[in-house]
Amino acid sequence: MTADTTLRRSPLGHLADVFAEHSTTGQRSVRLREVPFLAQLDLQLYPRSAAAERIASALGEPLPTAPDTAVQAGDLRVLWLGPQQWLLIGPDGSAPATADLLHAALESEPGSVVDVSANRTTLELAGPAARQVLEKGCALDLHPRAFGPGRCAQTLLSKVNVILHQVDAEPTYRLLVRGSFAQYLADWLLDAMEEYRQPPLAP
Repeated sequence: MTADTTLRRSPLGHLADVFAEHSTTGQRSVRLREVPFLAQLDLQLYPRSAAAERIASALGEPLPTAPDTAVQAGDLRVLWLGPQQWLLIGPDGSAPATADLLHAALESEPGSVVDVSANRTTLELAGPAARQVLEKGCALDLHPRAFGPGRCAQTLLSKVNVILHQVDAEPTYRLLVRGSFAQYLADWLLDAMEEYRQPPLAP
């Protein structure tokens, strides 16, 4: 029997209307939504190995080796998490094919590929005020001089462990958070966004 994918429930699916209601437009705009069910694969291997070269060939892009950087490889985003660890993020349903590709490239060399798609959901925060919202609860320097498109980091946001990835210069950020903390983080972000639903204070 084939599982009915329409029965899947994301951790924050019940908040879709709330996210839309709190998202704003204009020069101080900020938007929040959940991007559920993304494929997520944890890859560990030696970066200077023949397997890493085969994976780069299969992906069409070398694995990023500079700390806290990410690359786009077709439909996949590849995030550096450590000297020998990466997270590959792809569209819903792509995990099995991506895992097969990585396993084939590893061959018999040391390394591992683990499907961790069920561990986290993804919140996307975007708009001119998105950085200011994050700065209320994140100690990282998120100014464009230090953190821009193609950067990622494992950090704390309002005491919650997240993987933070800046996707573009708008800016758009993706926050990967464990499902058990997703509701708390969503509530915190909605509260942090509240001031941007109001006109700015007059000088």
